[in-house]
Amino acid sequence: MTPPMPLPADDAYDWLATMVTLVRPDGQCLLANAMLENALGLSRRTLLRGNVLDWMEDAGPLRDTLRAVARNEVATSRFDARLRRTGLAVAGEWLPVHVIVNQTERLDWLLVEMIEIEQQTRQDREERALDQAQASKELVRNLAHEIKNPLGGIRGAAQLLAMELDARELLEYTSVIIHEADRLQALVDRLLAPHRNPHVVGDVNIHEVCERVRALVMVEHPSGLEVLRDYDTSLPEFRGDREQLIQALLNIVQNATQALSERIGRGDARIVLRTRVARQVTIGKQRSRLALELHVEDNGPGVPESLKDRIFHPLVSGREGGSGLGLTLAQTFVQQHHGTITCSSIPGRTIFTILIPLP
Repeated sequence: MTPPMPLPADDAYDWLATMVTLVRPDGQCLLANAMLENALGLSRRTLLRGNVLDWMEDAGPLRDTLRAVARNEVATSRFDARLRRTGLAVAGEWLPVHVIVNQTERLDWLLVEMIEIEQQTRQDREERALDQAQASKELVRNLAHEIKNPLGGIRGAAQLLAMELDARELLEYTSVIIHEADRLQALVDRLLAPHRNPHVVGDVNIHEVCERVRALVMVEHPSGLEVLRDYDTSLPEFRGDREQLIQALLNIVQNATQALSERIGRGDARIVLRTRVARQVTIGKQRSRLALELHVEDNGPGVPESLKDRIFHPLVSGREGGSGLGLTLAQTFVQQHHGTITCSSIPGRTIFTILIPLP
């Protein structure tokens, strides 16, 4: 009697950039790869207890295709569908995919491959965002250097003039000049600060970073705002600049609290700090086996449509009196850790996602 054929090793499928699952003709999941875990937001153990038909918006086309391939009516078939995302971080979202069903050596094992239709578009968008961020950094750095030298001269001239003046009302004018020059100098220093590379490099525990930021925000907003934790404690430490990452996360969370000002007044504002492990992710053009995925989710009004494509650009702000530097600095600090920040937003739910490769 021929022994039963063992299931293929998961590791081989985990290196693929597409979502793959091995199923029975009735859709029962036998194997799932890392990309499918990430897409659905569910653990592999949960997937292996499920049925691929339950993941589809319309299960009919896949059910018919599985039956046809299992009966050897066709060796392969493909169609477009929408995948239901059910994990905590992505619940309620739909993912358009191109589905390919293939036979295997056994007719009762079928290979289902799903390719995200917008995957290439998203990668192109991320590459453009990296190029744009680099161009913006160069522009800001050059502009800041051009401003810095004349500012020193203006401040020095105002100080010398103040020493020669006796009239009190005129001294007030020189005081204004000096004060405004100092304010502009501080702005220039903030523009130049992020262009240094991480220099205090050590082992970073992302949950210590989250707790530090949470404590700072709770001190500033002791009532009306709830900051929830949803941590994956299995995340390993990684090498990085702890202070830079605290500042990056603090800027994002403060941006959320500003958007939540009305809800804080009503007492129903909420921010969620969520950490997860992402597998087989592409950041820029680099493939990483493991990555830290940090979500900052709030229940605010959402990012205005006019700002969605420019939210990380320098000096772009959605509020009166904002400097437009907070998210730009956050993006720069994360990029210096070879990571990315993205934002998805609808009214009532805005999520900033930080991805940083892990060793």
